[in-house]
Amino acid sequence: MFRLIGAVALTLAAGAAIAQTTPKENAATINARVTAPLPADQAAMKAHVMFLASDAMRGREAGSAEFDIAAQYVAAQFYAAGLRPGGDDGGYLQRVPLVGYMLADKGNFVWTPAKGAPQPLVFGGDFAPSPNAAKAETSLSAPIVFVGYGIVAPDYRRDDYRGIDVKGKIVAYIGGAPKNYDGEERAFFSSAGTKAAIAAQHGAVGAIQIESPRPGRGATPFAFSLRQYDRERVTWSRPDGSGKNDGIPLLGTISMAGAAKLFAGARMSWDQVKKAAESDDAKFTSFPLAGILSVAIKTVMRPMPSSNVIGIIPGIDPALKDQVVILSAHLDHIGVGRPDKTGDTINNGAEDNAIGIASLIEEAKRFVASGKPPRRTVMFLAVTAEEKGLIGSDYFANNPTVPLKSIVANVNLDMPLITYKFEDMVVFGAPRSTLGPIVQKAVESVGVGLAPDPMPDEGLFVRSDHFRFVQKGIPSVFLWPGYKGGGKAAWEEFMKNHYHQPSDEISLPLDWEQGVRFVTVNYTIAREIADTDDRPRWNKGDYFGTFYGGYGAK
Repeated sequence: MFRLIGAVALTLAAGAAIAQTTPKENAATINARVTAPLPADQAAMKAHVMFLASDAMRGREAGSAEFDIAAQYVAAQFYAAGLRPGGDDGGYLQRVPLVGYMLADKGNFVWTPAKGAPQPLVFGGDFAPSPNAAKAETSLSAPIVFVGYGIVAPDYRRDDYRGIDVKGKIVAYIGGAPKNYDGEERAFFSSAGTKAAIAAQHGAVGAIQIESPRPGRGATPFAFSLRQYDRERVTWSRPDGSGKNDGIPLLGTISMAGAAKLFAGARMSWDQVKKAAESDDAKFTSFPLAGILSVAIKTVMRPMPSSNVIGIIPGIDPALKDQVVILSAHLDHIGVGRPDKTGDTINNGAEDNAIGIASLIEEAKRFVASGKPPRRTVMFLAVTAEEKGLIGSDYFANNPTVPLKSIVANVNLDMPLITYKFEDMVVFGAPRSTLGPIVQKAVESVGVGLAPDPMPDEGLFVRSDHFRFVQKGIPSVFLWPGYKGGGKAAWEEFMKNHYHQPSDEISLPLDWEQGVRFVTVNYTIAREIADTDDRPRWNKGDYFGTFYGGYGAK
């Protein structure tokens, strides 16, 4: 059952956690960090990060007691800043019913060819099973239809379901997406969630992923799927206790050796399919496989309740105040893990994403201190379980505390790197909507240039919390300091040596002046969006705007 931690309990819990910290986290060490006094705005940012990224917070893993303490801290900061509560029951917290789920056993896959006896597939050789968050027991027996990459993308003139009936059947698709797709769209169509949703729309009852002959982004090697088969996943639960999924279960991954068995006697052999897949724009005519696949899977679940934190500044323009601009950042990190070379096990998450949360808090204070209420309502949203798969933002997008139709834009802050003096900003998603010109005007007004995505093949636009708003048709952007000057080297060093590692902590060479500059840029962007006359809209014909029926795309 969800528990609210009161002020007394918060103080006791934080004190107990500090008392149990490692030697490097003792009072003398903390005091040693304070050298020359910082200006008040820089000191305020650092203070947030010192608390949120301390060893006492043990990596703020979603569903943990330490995350709950961090959420209460953010709620208290929103209150101190003068924000109105925007969560449940008149408070700052929105309950998020997270559930962890994992396989109870290795499952059972049996292939029965149209002409022949049943053939049990071999765990670890032919298949790696996947858990089903929607059911404790999954038992399914159905024909299989091969659907190529399992993609429907009219802009790329691709419909892998053309001319084939998959109703009541299991679809089998190759992992990943064609190599010649735009990086963001390739990442989107490589997603198992996207493929499951497309399959469900066509009436399939289950899906299996086939190991790609061309592994890369989105195309997971079978060996990796096998190593990860029994790990715990996280989603959110519906009122009946079942976990939210994307419409149909992904039953598991089939190796290329297993695929050779399933394709025996079909229109094309697996060797023929594998050869065709060597093309950057491989296209397949979908066809049924010659047999029935029977799958039995057991899934165990555990509740791990958590919360989003929500504060609001009401708009004052009679014509615009019911429109809501959301500024978001994720509060969670990855908790405690394996020891690094120093023996440290706590993944503190200073950059990822305590600095994003600190920026969110300081941005809220800027709005209030300006003495000028925004024309539109501005919501400050600190979400849980981003590191588990954008789960907290997905829960909010499906269970918003304001009418969904009132949300007109999202600006997301995730892992802004402040170890160097940034000279430009990268705003993922800016070219897709009228947020682009707004962002460009705002960043240039504070002497910073707007740069294109320096890593288009990474598909970062679909990999952080803002994308859950995109999936509801809401124009959204995601901001980073850019590569200009020393940025490229700083980013490469951080990603190689600190990303998702215990060394991502307050001891990094964090430049708090750059943190304040980052807040200034984001405040300017948010203020412009909140006060501009016209509602943000997708650029006509934008892929994601059109795909999700967003305002202005058509």
